[in-house]
Amino acid sequence: MYKPLKIGNLTAKLPIIQGGMGVGISLSSLAGAVAAEGGIGVISTAQIGFSEPDFKKNPLETNLRMVREHIKRARQIAPKGILGVNIMVATQNYARYVKEAIKSGIDLIISGAGLPTELPEIAKGTKTKLIPIVSSLKAASVIFRLWDKKNQTTPDALIIEGPKAGGHLGFLPEMLEGISDEAYDEEIKSIIDLTKDYGSRYGKHIPVIIAGGIKNKVDMEHYLKLGADGIQVATKFVTTEECDADIKYKQAYLDCKKEDIIIVKSPVGMPGRAIRNEFVNKTLEGPIPVRRCHNCIKSCNPVDTPYCITEALANAAVGNVEEALLFCGANAYLEQKIRTVKEVLSDFF
Repeated sequence: MYKPLKIGNLTAKLPIIQGGMGVGISLSSLAGAVAAEGGIGVISTAQIGFSEPDFKKNPLETNLRMVREHIKRARQIAPKGILGVNIMVATQNYARYVKEAIKSGIDLIISGAGLPTELPEIAKGTKTKLIPIVSSLKAASVIFRLWDKKNQTTPDALIIEGPKAGGHLGFLPEMLEGISDEAYDEEIKSIIDLTKDYGSRYGKHIPVIIAGGIKNKVDMEHYLKLGADGIQVATKFVTTEECDADIKYKQAYLDCKKEDIIIVKSPVGMPGRAIRNEFVNKTLEGPIPVRRCHNCIKSCNPVDTPYCITEALANAAVGNVEEALLFCGANAYLEQKIRTVKEVLSDFF
């Protein structure tokens, strides 16, 4: 039996967060729909303005404008729902995205693809809840220790993203094949124990949310029994009517087989999980020259990057699937048809 997910003064009827998916996969339509049903809807800020006419000329200002716009649109869909944004730590001008989301009245900020050590300082004095993503006890320890020492605070919740997640992964490539479910369960329990320790120091409960490959109620209840407070799900929401992606992107999930889902190298400097297609095959042969830099990732150098991740993900969002990086979770092949958000939630509740 599940309980509502409480993060500070926010209470979600359903203990589920819809994972953030960029570029253009989880925007206001999907996030608003999940929030309207009682979950927590999440907008990805990654190159959020990619489809706007002025994006190529001024990507930063276009993106910031669309952060405001998509939060506004999602609020119209779910006036009483809980909404978050996912902002990658690796994003250029990270602090500006955080401040823009807060100014636009977002309820919570989820941050991964790096350790958000500066997030408490950027958001200081605001009511916005701050939720880091970690994949190991080591990463969680660093977050808790630094936030405690530098800012005398803790995260409002913690997301533990496991090795079966989609998109960027917080593991070394060689680790991804060798982690058993049992071993990772022990890692989860260690992180939950650490979270409880810091929660007791600050006199509050810090919810722990598990992400990565969670496909049904049985999986969810397994993690709740381990001591988690909720789950984060992304892949299953891609093949919904409300998902912001093009139908051809959704169809790629429906058409893929288990063996089509592989680990790829990302310009972000982390491994990622995606569907093997013509584009991925080209990246395995050698770098794909970058025609235009969109200033998206701090660590990216256009001269030696394996490919432009903005172009690859934007192609996915608009349905140009053969020239796209099709990020997905380990269980994407299990999705069989286009459904509604409500129907996907019924798999868990």
